[in-house]
Amino acid sequence: MFLPMNELSIRQMRREDLDTAVAWAAREGWNPGLHDTPVFWETDPEGYWAAEVGGELVGTGSMVSYGGEYGFIGFFIVAPEHRHERIGFPHLGQALLKAARERLKPGAAVGIDGVFAAQDAYARYGFTFSHRNLRMEGTGKASTPAGYLTELSMVPYEMVAEYDQRHFGYAREVFLRPWISPPAGLALGAVRDGQLCGYGVVRQCQSGYKIGPLFADDARIADDLYGALSDRAFGEPVYLDTPESNLDALELAQRHGLKEVFGCARMYLGPAPALPWASIYGVTTFELG
Repeated sequence: MFLPMNELSIRQMRREDLDTAVAWAAREGWNPGLHDTPVFWETDPEGYWAAEVGGELVGTGSMVSYGGEYGFIGFFIVAPEHRHERIGFPHLGQALLKAARERLKPGAAVGIDGVFAAQDAYARYGFTFSHRNLRMEGTGKASTPAGYLTELSMVPYEMVAEYDQRHFGYAREVFLRPWISPPAGLALGAVRDGQLCGYGVVRQCQSGYKIGPLFADDARIADDLYGALSDRAFGEPVYLDTPESNLDALELAQRHGLKEVFGCARMYLGPAPALPWASIYGVTTFELG
């Protein structure tokens, strides 16, 4: 049954709406982390939108702002029974872009990891393709951690924040502090000569564990970090969202027996941030960048 569009309203989410959005994401096969939702909400409580008709939630979306310097669109989902009713495009999509214009500084870029099927639709709104991020799946295996790896909590936070900003492109302290202390997970840093040269986080998800981010100065460090993080997921499914533009990341996945199961197109509205993709072996999330 088609909904009357004159009754469609789009409002900012309440906290409980985000629980619904995460549940929908799980239904779509996105496999959210068990403890992602509070971190996502605290990162930007004003960054989430709900589309509803007659009090019924029919669509969700987010446009999370990182200090007004950068925005990221995620959770762009329409309830299956109401797809092809122009809820997502143009209505919800236009609301998210309006939020970007109002909440970001002039000229700030907006990123998105969009499903491949929607790539052309995003392009019509001005988004430009950067590369594909591929979700790779394997099984956690036992590993003895390399001696230069340490729990990230032992590394000065300022050093972690600087390294993260170098690879994400923008400061994200509100997000980062809880993300690197995942319940039932693990965050590790690679330290050589007193300098951080890589870090990664593994967290428990509805199915198995996800590793993200995985940043490293070179392929050997990335491999050592992956092995130690995979050990936390021993015997369970483990996932890594690898940028296809980093050939070393694809080789790492192949070396550890991971297979592609899903993917998104990373696209940008506005100038793409100049990121060191050769040092990015796993993006942080498809939802918040």
